[in-house]
Amino acid sequence: MILSCGEALIDMLPRQSTAGEAAFAPYAGGSVFNTAIALGRLGAEAGFLSGISTDLFGEVLIETLAASKVDAGLSIRSDRPTTLAFVKLVDGHASYAFYDENTAGRMITPAELPAIPAAVKAMFFGGISLPVDPCGGTYEALMAREAASRVTMLDPNIRPGFIRDEAAYRARLNRMIALADIVKVSDEDLRWLEGPGEIEALARGLLARGTKLVFVTEGSTGAHAFSVELSLFEPSHKVTVVDTVGAGDTFNAGVLAALDRADKLTKAEVATADAALISACLTLGNAAAAITVSRAGANPPWAEELK
Repeated sequence: MILSCGEALIDMLPRQSTAGEAAFAPYAGGSVFNTAIALGRLGAEAGFLSGISTDLFGEVLIETLAASKVDAGLSIRSDRPTTLAFVKLVDGHASYAFYDENTAGRMITPAELPAIPAAVKAMFFGGISLPVDPCGGTYEALMAREAASRVTMLDPNIRPGFIRDEAAYRARLNRMIALADIVKVSDEDLRWLEGPGEIEALARGLLARGTKLVFVTEGSTGAHAFSVELSLFEPSHKVTVVDTVGAGDTFNAGVLAALDRADKLTKAEVATADAALISACLTLGNAAAAITVSRAGANPPWAEELK
C-alpha cells in the first residue's frame, strides 16, 4: 500500500442556483487527498491517513475516497468539523477563505496516530497540513517515526498565505527533506526554499540535505529529475489546458505508481534508481498530469485512460 498522509477538505465553489441566487457547491479536495485519489485511480493499492470528521462533509470525503478505491481505514475520525475553503473568483483568479480552526484535520496529535501496517511500502506527505499545528507537528512526527523502514515522499506544495511562522515552517521542511527518499517541488516551490538560481543547482541543494531523488515540475515546460549521479528532463504533453488544479498532486501519484509498477518501491531501489526507472516516473507523472489539466478541477485519470 502507498499511504498518503495530510489534509482533506471541502472546496466550496461558487455556483448559481436554479433561482438565480449566488450559491456554493461542495467538492472534496486537498492536495494530499488528491494524490491519494490519483494513486487509487492509477491502480496502486492506496490508503489515506488524515483527521476526518464524522459530520456530513466528512462522509463526502470518505465516500469520494472509496469511489476511487482508496482505503481510509487508518484515518482518525472525530466529531470536530471539516475544514472548508470558500472560493471567490474575480476575472478567473481564485481567492480563498479558509475555515480551519479546531477542525478534525487540524487538531490531530501524535498520541492519536495509528500503528502503520507492514503492508504500507511507502508514505506520502505534504500540502497545507504542514505549516499549521498541531497537525503539522503530527505529520512530521509520523514521518520521523516511519522513515527508516519504508519509502517516504514529500511535496511541500508551498502556499505562502498559510504560513504564519516562516522560520518554524522552513525548519520543519528542512527536517522532513532530510528524512525523505523523494522530494517533489514545483520550480516556484524550489526557489522559495532555495532562493534564485538555476533549477539543477537548486535541486542539488536539496539532494545535499539527504534526499535521494528530487523531481521539479516546471508547468507547461516539463519536469526534471535529479539524483546524485543523474539529471533527466521530460517535456510536458501538449494539451488544451482547462485548469491546473491537482496537476502536481497527480504527478506525485504518477511517480509513486511508476515505482510500484516496477516493483522498485523500496528505500534501496530508490536510492540506486537508474535512468530508466527515473524516466518511467517522469513519463507516468507527466502523462497523468496532462489528463488532469485537460479537464475541470482535480479529476485525475484512471489507469485505462493512459493506455
